[in-house]
Amino acid sequence: MNKSFIITFLIILVVIIFSIIILTRNPQEIPKDVVQCIGKNSVLYVKNGCSACITQENMFGKNYEYLNVVDCFDNTDKCVEAEITAIPTWIIDGERYVGVQSIDKLKEATGC
Repeated sequence: MNKSFIITFLIILVVIIFSIIILTRNPQEIPKDVVQCIGKNSVLYVKNGCSACITQENMFGKNYEYLNVVDCFDNTDKCVEAEITAIPTWIIDGERYVGVQSIDKLKEATGC
């Protein structure tokens, strides 16, 4: 019984370590001009402390600063006016994209 416990423990440990490595690896840097284009053609609504918003931010790396971002924690009126009910929400050409969006989907939606 001790042997099976140790084997199970080691398998779980390996899975956890592998997951951490996969989740923390650095994504490929998205070119600045692409991020600037996405930023010019969209608005991203987020809220301070939102884990999905942090995931979306991490996808852009250091170029996140070039996006047109509205923080609903600090700008409640803008989010109410835009009828934001979930975050993150992207608005591109009047269409809503709720949740974390892939870079490819954002490039396609914005024409970048």
